[in-house]
Amino acid sequence: MKIIVAKTAGFCFGVKRAVNIAFRVAREKRKGVYTLGPIIHNPQVVERLKEKGIVPIEDIKAKKDIKALIIRTHGIPLYLSKEISSIGCEIIDATCPFVKKAQYYAKLLREEDYQVVILGEKEHPEVKGLMSYASDDVMIVDGKKPLPRLKSKVGIVVQTTQPVEALKKVLSHAIEYAKEIKVYNTICNSTALRLKETEEMARKVDVMVVVGGKNSANTTQLARLCGSLSVSTYHVETSSEIEDGWFKGAKKIGITAGASTPDWIIKEVEERIRYIGG
Repeated sequence: MKIIVAKTAGFCFGVKRAVNIAFRVAREKRKGVYTLGPIIHNPQVVERLKEKGIVPIEDIKAKKDIKALIIRTHGIPLYLSKEISSIGCEIIDATCPFVKKAQYYAKLLREEDYQVVILGEKEHPEVKGLMSYASDDVMIVDGKKPLPRLKSKVGIVVQTTQPVEALKKVLSHAIEYAKEIKVYNTICNSTALRLKETEEMARKVDVMVVVGGKNSANTTQLARLCGSLSVSTYHVETSSEIEDGWFKGAKKIGITAGASTPDWIIKEVEERIRYIGG
């Protein structure tokens, strides 16, 4: 059995930066430091931070001892920034710089009087943040369904973890309505590279194992991509989920992982598969 691990698997720049910030703060052993929501979409990393005293909260009013808040990689809506400032606690901003850039462009398009269209998942925290920077008539699209009627002047920004093919589809639909289109391609380069490498790998192996949080959009995207290529695909968070029978008769196993998956989890998955393969 041959095991191939994707070179692009694991932490992207923004996630690595956020995790480093959070663990640096944890080492300082400060009291009253929380993350607003999970710092990244990986339960195991979040659990390790909890053990070190940094706990995620969803509501800043739920805790009265807040001294500092770490803003997660996905960023937060503008109204939350104002609420945090109003309670007088320190803000430790771990928002991914690429997400920050998308927020800036959404605001710029609003100021230039474009109808803002965001390509992304409506319930994703990054998209919720982007919406707060856009105009009141902001439209969220997923790149799968045809667009509803748009205004004649349209500006497009993209959730950083979306595939470029989805952006191409949105653009092909938008030109049917809009007379003027301004596009900021805010897709993170590491996302595109990871998807490309994963697709190439999935075409060459018998089984693909995708490692990462079940609540991670980009990890789920990788699993869907592999599944669409008719290769046996398994999405796991940890090595404990792996079953021996998955690899029966397989000669080549591919391992890829989402942007929020730490190296130690990927290594454990690889070691578990090697043990099964003898």
